Amino acid sequence: MRQRARIIGTGAYLPERVLTNHELAERLDTSDEWIVERTGIRERRIAAEGELTSDLGVAAARRALDAAGLAADDIDLLVLATATPDQTFPATATAIQAKLGMTRGAAFDVAAVCSGFIFALSVAESMLRGGAGTTALVVGAETFSRILDWDDRATAVLFGDGAGAVVLRLEQGERGVLACRLRSDGRRSGLLYVDGGPSSTRTTGLLRMSGREVFRHAVMNLAEILADTMDAAGVPLGALDWLVPHQANARIIDATARKLGLPMERVVVTVDRHANTSAASVPLALDEAARDGRLRAGQIVALEAMGGGFAWGAAAVRW
Repeated sequence: MRQRARIIGTGAYLPERVLTNHELAERLDTSDEWIVERTGIRERRIAAEGELTSDLGVAAARRALDAAGLAADDIDLLVLATATPDQTFPATATAIQAKLGMTRGAAFDVAAVCSGFIFALSVAESMLRGGAGTTALVVGAETFSRILDWDDRATAVLFGDGAGAVVLRLEQGERGVLACRLRSDGRRSGLLYVDGGPSSTRTTGLLRMSGREVFRHAVMNLAEILADTMDAAGVPLGALDWLVPHQANARIIDATARKLGLPMERVVVTVDRHANTSAASVPLALDEAARDGRLRAGQIVALEAMGGGFAWGAAAVRW
């Protein structure tokens, strides 16, 4: 029997501050009705002053470790997905490592924006199977509120802050990650990007997006890569128990589900309360479904996301 990296614990953290659509409508030319109709978002969380991406990541990681019944020093590998690091360097993963009290193994960041958690999961799973250890902590954490143009109603309403995490352990058996597939297309980078960086402008920059084009590519790319991933896992799409998609926009989630012929009753949706938390969105939604009992042992769960780069990916998991 082959070894697989099984998810043995999940965790999540959301900042206390809730920012509603009504509050945004007080300063932008928008309304709660307009935002809900076009995005499905009703509110989002905003990190407190001085609350760092690493702080969010640590809180989610601790909850995942508690759920797995493990301590920080049981972890061989920590992979953080983020597009909003605490600093240019060192890697924010090492800040999380220090705050957790993890004194062995390796910690590093993966940058793939909204698809970052899928990329980090794939990297950690491959490294465990390749002999890097037996246990990994995979975290997605973002403070996107720090890179938003709050005067741009097209983007300011879409994003929020948060963190999610999973613990992977290499075990003999059929449960665990069955397949991961990753893609990117740098020709599309101008459709979703931040207009700054230490090498170009020496400033952090702000998020810019061509929403209509991103929507079109997202539905096409996500449906295609999810089908490829399920094929690689040897599981027909009809046997999928749950889809945990990137929570970017309710219309993208609906359109992708329709393209796959998947009923919305089998899709985990949190975008209404979390908005788009980039690399944190998939593990946040996964933790919610795990903790409320929707996910049960042996079920087939698919994760998928697409973001700037363009970069996109999917994973199939037997829970």
